[in-house]
Amino acid sequence: MDFRFTPEQIQLRKMARAFAEKEIGPIAHEVDASNEFPAEVIKRLAKAGFFAYVVPEAYGGKGVSSVNLCIIREEFSKISTCLDDTFIMQGLGSNPIVLFGNDVQKSRFLPPLVTGKAVANFALTERGSGSDVAGIKATAKKDGDCYILNGVKCYMSKPGQTDTSVVFAKTDPQAGSKGISAFIVDRSESSYKYKEEKLVVEGNIGEMIFEDTRIPKANLLGQEGQGMRIALSNLDVYRPTVGAHSLGMAWRALSLALEHARSREMFRQKLIDFQVTQFKLAEMKINLDAASLLVYRAAWLADHAQEKTTLEASAAKYYATEIAQKIVDQSLQIFGGLGLQKRSQIEHIYRAVRAPRIYEGASEIQLLVIGRELVRLSQLEHDERL
Repeated sequence: MDFRFTPEQIQLRKMARAFAEKEIGPIAHEVDASNEFPAEVIKRLAKAGFFAYVVPEAYGGKGVSSVNLCIIREEFSKISTCLDDTFIMQGLGSNPIVLFGNDVQKSRFLPPLVTGKAVANFALTERGSGSDVAGIKATAKKDGDCYILNGVKCYMSKPGQTDTSVVFAKTDPQAGSKGISAFIVDRSESSYKYKEEKLVVEGNIGEMIFEDTRIPKANLLGQEGQGMRIALSNLDVYRPTVGAHSLGMAWRALSLALEHARSREMFRQKLIDFQVTQFKLAEMKINLDAASLLVYRAAWLADHAQEKTTLEASAAKYYATEIAQKIVDQSLQIFGGLGLQKRSQIEHIYRAVRAPRIYEGASEIQLLVIGRELVRLSQLEHDERL
C-alpha cells in the first residue's frame, strides 16, 4: 500500500499551513480564547481558495475530496480551532447539496459558497434528539407551493451569520426515520429567529428557531423521506475530517509539550531528560501516528471505494478523537500547574479537544455503528474487509 500524499496534496498541505500561520497565526490565541471569529476571515478563506475544496468543479470549486478536507482541517487545527470551524461548516452545510441536490439547486446555492458571499451550516441536532436522529421533533407540512417548517435546532455554528442551511424535519411524523426530509433554507427568502450561546469547550454556536417558516417546494433536497440517508451519507464523508481536526490539536499539544519539556528545569536537569517524560512523549507520538493512519485510510476510501465506508469513517472518528484527548491531557500534565492557567495555549486545546468526541455522533454511537456494520458485513460474507 502507498501511504504517500500526491504532489498536489503535499502542496495543499504547505498552502494550508502557510495560510494559517500568516493570516491567522498572529491573532489565533486571542481569537480562539474569545471564540469570536472576525467576518473578515471568511473573506480571506474565500480569496485564498479554500472554500473551493467543498464544491465540485462544475460549480466553481475544485472538487470534493475527503483526503483534501482532512489535510486542510489538520493544518488549520494546528494553528487555530476557530479557523478550522469556519472552514468546515462551509463544507458540512454544502455537501448534502453536492450529494443530493438537483442541477438547479447546485447552480443556485453552491457558487456563492465558494466565493464566501454565502455561509452554510448543517441543521440536524435538537436538544431532545442528539444521537437519536429519528427522534427529531421539527416538522415540515405541505401548504400549496411551500412547506411550513416548525422546530428548534441547537448547537448550530454561527447561526447569526448563516445564509444557506440544510435543515432536517419530519414530513411524516408517524414514519420514524423514514419520515425525515431535508430542506435547503435560504435566509433571504425564509425567515427564522436565532439565539447565540456559549459553550465551555468550543465555539460560537446557538439555536435556529423556525416558527411557521415558509420554504419553497423547490428547496426540498432529494425526495421526501430521504433525510436520514442524506444525513448519514454526509457524515460518511465528514466524520474522518473530525478525526483530522483532532489530529491537528493533538499535534499542536505534543509540540507545545516538547517545547516546554526542553526548557523546564527540575532537579538540575531538563524535564525532557527524565525517562518518564520521554516515555510519555513516545506513547503520544505512536498513538498520534496510529490515529493518522485510520483517518487518512477512511478519507481515501471515502474518495475511492465503491461500497459504503461507514465502518471506516466511524472507526477513524472514534479512535482519533479519543486518542487526541489523551494526548492533550498528557501534554497538559507535562506543563504541570502552568497548564491550568486560563488563556494559555494548552488550556484552550484541553477544552477544545473535548467537543469532537460528541458532535457528528458521540463515541458511543460510533461503537454502535461499527458493531452494526460488523454484523452486516459478516452476514454478507465480506469477511475479507475485517
